[in-house]
Amino acid sequence: MIGGKGAYLKRITSQLNMRSVQVGKEVEGSSPPSVFVGSWNYPRVYAGPMITPFAGDTRIMDTPESWIPGQISQEEIIGYRLNLVRGKHLVDVADLDHRLVHTLQEISLSSSSIESEAVFEGVPRGTSFTGGEHTPYGPSATLERVDIGNVQWQRDLEKVYYDTDLKAREAILGLHCRGVPFSSIQKAFSVGTMGRGAGRRLVPTRWSITACDTAIANRLLSEVKTYPVIDTYQVREFSSLNNRYVVILLPTPWQYEWTEAFLHILGNEEMVFSDREGFRGKTEYSSVGGCYYSCKMAVLEALQREKKQAGAIVLREANRGYIPLGVFNVRENVRSAMLQAPREHEDLRTALQSTQAGFSLSLPRFIEESAMLRTLLVERQTTLSMFEDTGRNALSSTT
Repeated sequence: MIGGKGAYLKRITSQLNMRSVQVGKEVEGSSPPSVFVGSWNYPRVYAGPMITPFAGDTRIMDTPESWIPGQISQEEIIGYRLNLVRGKHLVDVADLDHRLVHTLQEISLSSSSIESEAVFEGVPRGTSFTGGEHTPYGPSATLERVDIGNVQWQRDLEKVYYDTDLKAREAILGLHCRGVPFSSIQKAFSVGTMGRGAGRRLVPTRWSITACDTAIANRLLSEVKTYPVIDTYQVREFSSLNNRYVVILLPTPWQYEWTEAFLHILGNEEMVFSDREGFRGKTEYSSVGGCYYSCKMAVLEALQREKKQAGAIVLREANRGYIPLGVFNVRENVRSAMLQAPREHEDLRTALQSTQAGFSLSLPRFIEESAMLRTLLVERQTTLSMFEDTGRNALSSTT
């Protein structure tokens, strides 16, 4: 994320005061499996495993796909993450022969939790709530040594690892088509297990998340553009983790806009951010960060499943109690929204009006921030005044 949104989310996370798991210089337990590759000082980066001091099956701690469908609370998710201890060691992204990199590859390809033991140069401390693309984690310290138990690789990931003629993008797409969880694909890609021979590299975790979202979305979009356009306006919505998501599908060829509002999280602020693309897509990195690509992938995944084409306007509202947990929050909530039965409408005005009761922010404010909504409403000779009274009523009812 860049610009105002990134600074705003950092203000939120800077005020968090949460205790992570307390450990000493030696930690023995399980890796969910979980790895982390930093981006600071690229191409020499800090990479290492994430281990919990608890033994047994700890996969739930790093499987975001299961949290929202499983109705896991925000507090439980944070608890999972702050119980993960990050080990780190400085390594060149091209040095895949490094012993630690081999260990990280073993971990990321594993089909289950792994018995692990780490020795650190100092006592791991702190927490990481960056407000960015990746999920938070607990204390960290420089690794002195890490050892892991026997590992059984996930078969699809193993095939990709040994196929050194397969491009990384094709590996990502093939794994997604075979139903491998996004988080497993992303972790394996991040530690250099995909791509052609000598071209393989470590990829910082936050970059790898957006790279996987983008690769999958681009392939899905090429298919979606060949499908018939829907013939009504459709509204789907879903709420969890102090967020509400509304997806409005338009009876148009592909176009897409993401608008998100953060309301009264630090005080009385109303922060709104938006970005969009037309039929030909986007060339520059989004001003709102990785959530733009996670949402896009989730919408296109559903359209491809339904064999339909549509434009998409996605509105998100985060309210008091919201804590930035990474872009999985957007991807999995929008996936859940797209699984809901659509409400169909004959025009955009009624589609929008059907959503307003659940929002604290007024519809005129959403419209003001949304270039696509303004354009579409003008094309249909609809003015903001049509929403002013109902928008005020919706806002007043929440205060």
